[in-house]
Amino acid sequence: MADRIEPRTLKGFRDYLPEAMIPRERLIETAKRVYRSYGFSPIDTPALEYLEILTGKGSEETDKQLYKFQDHGDRWVGLRFDLTVPLARFAAQHINVLGTPWKRYHIAAVWRGENTQAGRFREFMQCDFDTIGTLSPAADIETVLVINDLFTALGFDDFTIRLNNRLLLNGLLEKLDLADRSVPVLRALDKLAKIGAEKVAEEMATTAGATSEQSAAVLKLAGLAGSNDDVLRQVAPLVEGSPKGQEGLQKLRDMLAAAAAAGVPERRLKLDVSIARGLDYYTGVIYETFLNALPKIGSVCSGGRYDNLAGLYTKQELPGVGASLGLDRLLEAMNQLNLIEKVSTPAPVFCVYFVESRLHDYLKLAARVRAAGIGCELFPEAKKIGKQLQYADRRGFRVALVAGDDELAAGNVQIKNLQSGESTAVSLSGDALESTLASILNPTP
Repeated sequence: MADRIEPRTLKGFRDYLPEAMIPRERLIETAKRVYRSYGFSPIDTPALEYLEILTGKGSEETDKQLYKFQDHGDRWVGLRFDLTVPLARFAAQHINVLGTPWKRYHIAAVWRGENTQAGRFREFMQCDFDTIGTLSPAADIETVLVINDLFTALGFDDFTIRLNNRLLLNGLLEKLDLADRSVPVLRALDKLAKIGAEKVAEEMATTAGATSEQSAAVLKLAGLAGSNDDVLRQVAPLVEGSPKGQEGLQKLRDMLAAAAAAGVPERRLKLDVSIARGLDYYTGVIYETFLNALPKIGSVCSGGRYDNLAGLYTKQELPGVGASLGLDRLLEAMNQLNLIEKVSTPAPVFCVYFVESRLHDYLKLAARVRAAGIGCELFPEAKKIGKQLQYADRRGFRVALVAGDDELAAGNVQIKNLQSGESTAVSLSGDALESTLASILNPTP
């Protein structure tokens, strides 16, 4: 016999057991529901793209992290590192059929060969939504509304959407004669929270040739703090005389006013002129979303406006704006905050198979529960009731249906609340079964 192969997963990759997959799917379903409520339509693209489609579109770092190889001869291909670059290719290829403006969401796996850390893996899921083909600030503002509704629907109240605009940064860089070196400057600035101002200044000097005075001016802008009104007031003189900078400032003012008019609580929006986003393709507003109870885990929903990305593939102007829910990072945060229910079954009701000869009755009972829109699993073997209830408890069922010969003959069933331990006998005639299950599974406050 050949040597057995050790079953193991690659570093940075993982299997998902039911206990992990169930909350994951629930988050995805919630994201889909919110995206659809705004009119975003689903699409999908191949995991593999021609390498030229992917390289040079994110940053030097993402190029280094690309999984790439030769596929059947001389054809170089790569695994997508995000869903935005494939979107630009997709839009350029199909926009004549789709028309503009066009709104899409895309929920799929992406791959980056980066160092693993808490909440970050080499294969992870992104949940993107984007509006293509319009420069209207309404699309920028709507992105804020979607993020707000998404996290509210996921059960969060205490979160902050941080906002900035690349036009502010670009306007300042024009004033500092650094416009032609904006990419390395902004890449360095994006690391401010991780490495600190001194290291950022050193990187700006090394990669962009920035003087100490130029670096100090950039870091002064990034260091502005206070209320949103305070930040707006402090930014104004720093970008005075720069049309780009003043345009970015006005767009941020307009966004805050519009979001407030649409009902987003003021406490959830925070101007943060230090955020630059590491990807090169952003040109306007940028978003980063943080859970206030766990800020160190990083942004759990990020994005921005990118007006030039599709220009790499088509002469037609296809500006875009959108954001991406960091599903895996959010799940990691929810685990740390003990917000994920530990269950390994998606069905809340467990039907005990008590009397071997009454299989048909149990099948009928379980089918009736499912017909009421409630998930129900029937145990496949007529084992001792204690063992079956142990099975139900281990998998996180909330309710068990127990009926022996006497109950079935009388047309009754015992409904056992597995969380409280209480049992209730109900008749199988009428709707007592359905109403009792509903009251246990969806209690009124």
